[in-house]
Amino acid sequence: MTTKDPGAAGLARLAGLFADETRAACLLALLDGRAWTAGELARHAGVAASTASEHLGKLVAGGLLAEERQGRHRYVRLADDRVAQLVEDLAAQVAPGAARRPRTLAAAGAGSAMARARTCYDHLAGRLGIAVTDALTGLGLLRQDTGFALTDQGLAWFDAHGIPLARTGRRPLARACLDWTERRPHLAGVAGAALCRHALDAGWCVRIGSERAVKVTAAGDRALSELFGIDAAALR
Repeated sequence: MTTKDPGAAGLARLAGLFADETRAACLLALLDGRAWTAGELARHAGVAASTASEHLGKLVAGGLLAEERQGRHRYVRLADDRVAQLVEDLAAQVAPGAARRPRTLAAAGAGSAMARARTCYDHLAGRLGIAVTDALTGLGLLRQDTGFALTDQGLAWFDAHGIPLARTGRRPLARACLDWTERRPHLAGVAGAALCRHALDAGWCVRIGSERAVKVTAAGDRALSELFGIDAAALR
């Protein structure tokens, strides 16, 4: 008689939380790093508010979401960056042809915008994220040959440009995150989050629409060219 692996039940419960299209839609939406209300997620997923509330309750109970209440409003967000990494990694395993073709011109435009530039929880993704990652590597600021790691020159670069890197806690300074549209790794971790935050705060990028897509501004075009040697036109 075989003995069951004690971790099997927990893994099955975790997999079950993802095994529903409504819950998956909510998790993907929350990759923008912001807190959403149950009503906003219901509209995003195309379900009734009561249905969304039931699914969100399961995700909170399962530890994938954190809940916040402000007055009468209930907000949820991804529990932490490890959950975000899990969601993004799973999304990257979906075969490119498995996604439905967009039914409208607006949907096609939104999909193109997400592929060009978006946030992945708290770091840059899409063609923009890949371009920045490649530029950091080409400039000798980031190493990818033995896993992602900032070089001494890279650490000095962040300091010189006033982009602080929090070096406390368990989160790695640099981490590879598989980009689900580009099928290549982009920069995540503390450095990826700090760079994304700086890009938004400095006005290099602005959020567009209600999802995770961002748009590079004229100031961003100049910064990408001057700091990284990136031709922003190639990202469009």
